[in-house]
Amino acid sequence: MTTITMTDGTNLFYKDWGPKDAQPIVFHHGWPLSADDWDNQMLFFLAEGYRVIAHDRRGHGRSDQTDTGNDMDTYAADVDAIARALDLRDAVHIGHSTGGGEVTRYAARAERGRVAKAILIAAIPPVMAQSDANPDGVPMAVFDGLRSALEANRAQFYRDLPSGPFYGFNREGAKVSQGLIDNWWRQGMSGGAKAHHDCIEVFSETDFTEDLKALTMPVLIIHGEDDQIVPIGNSAQKAIKLVRDGTLKTYPGLSHGLFATHPDVVNPDMLAFVRA
Repeated sequence: MTTITMTDGTNLFYKDWGPKDAQPIVFHHGWPLSADDWDNQMLFFLAEGYRVIAHDRRGHGRSDQTDTGNDMDTYAADVDAIARALDLRDAVHIGHSTGGGEVTRYAARAERGRVAKAILIAAIPPVMAQSDANPDGVPMAVFDGLRSALEANRAQFYRDLPSGPFYGFNREGAKVSQGLIDNWWRQGMSGGAKAHHDCIEVFSETDFTEDLKALTMPVLIIHGEDDQIVPIGNSAQKAIKLVRDGTLKTYPGLSHGLFATHPDVVNPDMLAFVRA
């Protein structure tokens, strides 16, 4: 396996396909998944001539199941270490859900010349959890419920989430893919329970408001209008008002996992933005 060792000794797994002199596209997965969630997109952009890279976030997939460093600043620092180790410049960073937060935090702090564009898919910024400052956010009880379900029976929880709201398979008339459900479970169960538990606080309570304001590169924000995990009104519709050079693309009826259920719709839109 290809790995890069962080300064604290944590080994992170990564994939790096395609010509090393081609423009890099870096993919950042959501919770509690792995780089494998991007198989379709990596093959798609590879066929278009790009260099494609994806890593398993610490505690996820094939990376070390560390019980420390499961916070957004460390996630972003890990991305920076990978970008420097692979000498990635003029890269397009694409992040889904928690990975969209990771892209936002990293890109806001990245060395000049490292990041050309950013794509945030069903992403958590600016902040998910309800608070006095974010009164229309998701109630904390929802995230406490996620923690309780993970603690009680992580294996069953990781069956129930993709079978229902994650891909919108709980909607009437939905075309259910058992393969997507099984692959979600496989990826989730390959990671560490402690890291996944810690990450619930990360994706619910991290505030990316200042990071969004700091982004100077073009940003494409993609969101399904029927996202039951990261509601569009509390995320994309707020984030687009905070970025300097942003484009918002929404999809009626599509779910949180829209790039997996409808790659034929989402991939061409991402490619057009990358090429623009």
